[in-house]
Amino acid sequence: MKRRVFLACAAFMIFAMGGKAQSSQLCDVSSSENIPQPVFPVPSEVQIAWHNMEFYAFIHYGINTYTNKEWGYGDESINTFNPTAELDVEQWVTEIKNIGCKGIIITCKHHDGFCTWFTETTEHSTKNNTTTYGHVDIPALLSAECRRQGLKFGAYISPWDRNHAEYGRAGYVQTFRNQIRELCTNYGDIFEMWFDGANGGDGYYGGARETRSIDANTYYDFNTTFKMIKELQPDCAIWGWQQDCQWVGNEEGWAGETSWSIYNNGANGNEYGDEDGWRWLPSECDAKNGPGWFASTTSDSNLKTAQQLFNIYMTSVGRNSNLILNFPPGRDGRLSDATVTRMREFKTLLDRAFGTDLASGKSATASAERSSSVSGKFAASNVTDGNDDTYWALEDGQTSGTVDIDLGSTQTVNYIRLGEYIRLGQRVKSFEIYTWSGSAWQKASTTEETTTIGHKRIIKLSSPVSTSKVRVSITDSKVCPLISRISVY
Repeated sequence: MKRRVFLACAAFMIFAMGGKAQSSQLCDVSSSENIPQPVFPVPSEVQIAWHNMEFYAFIHYGINTYTNKEWGYGDESINTFNPTAELDVEQWVTEIKNIGCKGIIITCKHHDGFCTWFTETTEHSTKNNTTTYGHVDIPALLSAECRRQGLKFGAYISPWDRNHAEYGRAGYVQTFRNQIRELCTNYGDIFEMWFDGANGGDGYYGGARETRSIDANTYYDFNTTFKMIKELQPDCAIWGWQQDCQWVGNEEGWAGETSWSIYNNGANGNEYGDEDGWRWLPSECDAKNGPGWFASTTSDSNLKTAQQLFNIYMTSVGRNSNLILNFPPGRDGRLSDATVTRMREFKTLLDRAFGTDLASGKSATASAERSSSVSGKFAASNVTDGNDDTYWALEDGQTSGTVDIDLGSTQTVNYIRLGEYIRLGQRVKSFEIYTWSGSAWQKASTTEETTTIGHKRIIKLSSPVSTSKVRVSITDSKVCPLISRISVY
């Protein structure tokens, strides 16, 4: 109940400042538990759920799969979509779940305008496909399989439509909105809806074959559309357009070593965030496992290596961002054998690196702990209890401190994972890692800067260290740090 008070207070402060929440603004809430005050901005409940997704898959599949194009022109016959076998969505979900993904987002409509569901808004869809295996409602099949296997389902729909005759005119906007309404009402819960930033240009446009330019900020009337989405799918995170989460700024799957989840208005595509940003707008890193977003005849010979995929994971999930990694099915409606092999190799690397948390349940002590009427409320032991809703905290005004974890015996340490209790804001500006030599603490050499933490940060040591104890030293923080997790691998 008290957390709701804090969030309500945060919401009031944002409203009172005309929609702008300053990170230095603290809401004065009294409690016998001495709960820390939030540092603004703070995430919404939808954004908290989104952060917890961490890693999910993209599936690009449609007409482009059968034309070796990334962007279809819009003049393709609907029967160009011609799978050579029945779609094996069970295989898609099984293999994607196996590598640790928590959800799948599929391209329901790309720029070519071809809808892969049985829409009532256009004839240019799988509903009218007459091929043996092309008459199929893909979101229906995939969302059902995701529910069966316990994954979340998400939808990508391109605002740009190179097929529709009314694109660029007022009539198309309602058609586009109706397409979104269908996706939001017919396929169960949607955890994230993706709107691409490519808008306007040359296209077929019902036979016009011309260039149509639009002002994306005004043409779509997105405020009305986003309101509709939130009414139909209140737990759905909207990607892009300065909504719940945003593009990191590259398609290579990396965020900055310094990575804030807070941004200033108009900062879309910033790999680093803004330390004094006024809104919570975390980054999502998108990346391909091959040369293109859609499968092509050359995809299998140009896949990223398992190590490259692991590196992408480290520079995205490991840097306080979510990762959406693309795995496109081929013309037979299956993930190729080469793709599946690479995915499993990637999973082996993840398991090898993060399969066992050496700090789980181990003894933790701190340089200081925040006082509370509740015993252990802010104890150092909270960082190793596996519960991200508990945390170690210092008193107000204390912006540095240490936590020592006793591993119980000498272990080989390669990685340190940290997490902040972000419900009360992102705070830490810098930290250091130390290992115990047997007689003294030694500062560990790391492969990258140890600055921000946020929801999740993974730091690789420059070389493995044999040690029985690990120390995390918070050296600078906006206000008192709140650390919910320290894991050692």
